[in-house]
Amino acid sequence: MTAVSSLGYVVVSSGDLAAWQSFATDLLGLQVSEADDDRLVLRCDRAWSRVQVERGTAEGITVLGWEVPGEPDLQVLAERLRSHGYDVVRGSAQDARRRGVTALISFTDPDGLGVELFYGQRIDRRPFVSPTGARFVTGDGGLGHVFQLVDDEDRFRDLYLRLLGLSVSDYIDLGPIVGTFAHCNPRHHSYAFAAIPDRPRGIGHLMLEVDDLDAVGRAYDRVVREGAAPLAISLGRHTNDRMVSFYVNCPSGFQVEYGTGGILIDDATWRPSRYDAPNEWGHEHLRRTVPA
Repeated sequence: MTAVSSLGYVVVSSGDLAAWQSFATDLLGLQVSEADDDRLVLRCDRAWSRVQVERGTAEGITVLGWEVPGEPDLQVLAERLRSHGYDVVRGSAQDARRRGVTALISFTDPDGLGVELFYGQRIDRRPFVSPTGARFVTGDGGLGHVFQLVDDEDRFRDLYLRLLGLSVSDYIDLGPIVGTFAHCNPRHHSYAFAAIPDRPRGIGHLMLEVDDLDAVGRAYDRVVREGAAPLAISLGRHTNDRMVSFYVNCPSGFQVEYGTGGILIDDATWRPSRYDAPNEWGHEHLRRTVPA
């Protein structure tokens, strides 16, 4: 089945690009690709852009960019989405250049969040140099993962599992509701969602994974000792993907999970499980703005 292959990039809206640049470089260790008065382009590997922060009044992640192998896959997915009622638009050459891709299509999900499917991500010939020395886990696993708070679980299950082709990794009981975690490559999950009452809809958190526990510890020290960003959830380990991580509130309000040690999935042997709690230890909620 034709399916997306990774989370390639996210687009963030923010009224404070200076705060974002400091947060992204000094704490997370991302590198600036380009910057002007209206946009900040950030990288964490050879890709020219993994996070684009655009000046705007609506704070938060506004677009998820999902990679596909090539043009035939893009066309198949576009027709599949149109046949199920989605208004799919082919991006212009200018749109593709702005995102740093060869071609893209776009539509909005059932809750109004922008979704782009693309292929041919631009590779930067300049070496990636993290300001903090961090080394990010990307490659076939893409940028990382996102957790989305949704209105209607069935509609998102249909979009991501049936139309876009992700596979269930497992489930976690989050109080009276259940979170669904899904993968499209060996990364344990690239997308997760849940219908949590009385919480703002949209992306609750973006996860970035580094390859070294010390990099996580150094960033955690900067948060706890120096106040580099508001700590939202303390250091801990998740039950399902085994990630050791912590969460901070970014300048646009959503959380960024920063961690290491996530497990990989082999579809030939993997069987989805269900967990009765999200954490093995730690991950104490300090500021309950969005869920873990």
